[in-house]
Amino acid sequence: MKVVVIGGTGLIGSKVVARLGEHGHEAVAAAPNTGVNTLTGEGLAEVLEGASVVVDVSNSPSFEDEAVMDFFRTSTTNLLKAEAEAGVTHHVALSVVGTERLQESGYLRAKQAQEDLIKDSGIPYSIVHATQFFEFMKGIADSATEGDTVRLAPVKIQPIVSDEVAAAVGRTAVGTPVGGVVEVAGPEAFQLDELIRKVLAAENDPRTVVTDPQARYWGAELQETTLLPGPGAHIAETRYADWLARQ
Repeated sequence: MKVVVIGGTGLIGSKVVARLGEHGHEAVAAAPNTGVNTLTGEGLAEVLEGASVVVDVSNSPSFEDEAVMDFFRTSTTNLLKAEAEAGVTHHVALSVVGTERLQESGYLRAKQAQEDLIKDSGIPYSIVHATQFFEFMKGIADSATEGDTVRLAPVKIQPIVSDEVAAAVGRTAVGTPVGGVVEVAGPEAFQLDELIRKVLAAENDPRTVVTDPQARYWGAELQETTLLPGPGAHIAETRYADWLARQ
């Protein structure tokens, strides 16, 4: 089976390509640095020739509200059009647990727009909703930093290692289109502010984490369970402490 992985040279994409290759599939990494640009359409028709499945794990280079919306709308529209012309029979996209609950966030509004385009395309699809990656915990801290203070709400988060996100995306890609959302999450729920304290301490980062129930997450106000998966989510195995010990 030929599977084209859009964003196939990034953190998740490169792992998806490797896993699919190990299982005997023809996995092709498609990204601007391999001559495929979903924003301009360059190289799309060529790379999709003979493809059965397209996996989109690409991300916007900018998280600014207007730029990220433009990225996901334009790239997804171009990609779906090219897939329809190439006869692709399964579109898989990676998105975020809680997207529909986080619409105050410009980034998550853009992800919702991406999902809506996929659902309306007529192409059989599966959307994988993952919780936040272990590797991105410092990014959460950075987004919530003012000076030397990190303000975070005392809500639950159930992060996952990127390897197991890639495994879930790969499994979904070679399966039957679900016509909906599949959720994947790590095995443990933490309190967000407490977890980031641990992350910063492990890196000897001097910033102070302040617990603030009003603190926003990428621009969105959080409830206790906003970032948690629902019943029926696939629960990964790797615990945060075990992953940290290997770093």
